[in-house]
Amino acid sequence: MTALTLVQGDITGESADAIVNAANSSLLGGGGVDGAIHRRGGPAILEDCRKLRASQYGKGLATGRAVATTAGNLHARWVIHTVGPVFSRSEDRSGLLASCYRESLRVADELGARTVAFPAISTGVYRWPMRDAARIAVAAVRAAETDVEEIRFVLFDEDAYAAFAAEVG
Repeated sequence: MTALTLVQGDITGESADAIVNAANSSLLGGGGVDGAIHRRGGPAILEDCRKLRASQYGKGLATGRAVATTAGNLHARWVIHTVGPVFSRSEDRSGLLASCYRESLRVADELGARTVAFPAISTGVYRWPMRDAARIAVAAVRAAETDVEEIRFVLFDEDAYAAFAAEVG
């Protein structure tokens, strides 16, 4: 059985087999979690991302999909990049958000990762309401068939931690 754990803090300081990046589709870095992972992980992550863009992801990574690179200077073997959806009040994109978690775990399984650290995907500049994002994230990882032994949600502040804690129970 996969253990779900919660940590309040900075995901770039976590030690895990894989750290999930809430990336933008370009894979070339950005703000929020994405920028922090690229800054702390160093140039090796960007170099791998550029290689991915030059090969099979010329138009970028699609929303809800995931792909892995080196973790550079992070305390991990891999970074799994996933592109979350922008929140919309007029269109239900919750399936895309759930797909980010499922696809990240699929990639983790392909890599042989046993510990995976996730941020709260799409809750920053993509404006997904935290409680709803927590509900979708926890349900998606609980339903996923995976060999990952520990799924760790690394939550930046008290409000995010409380929302995820309410869902984990």
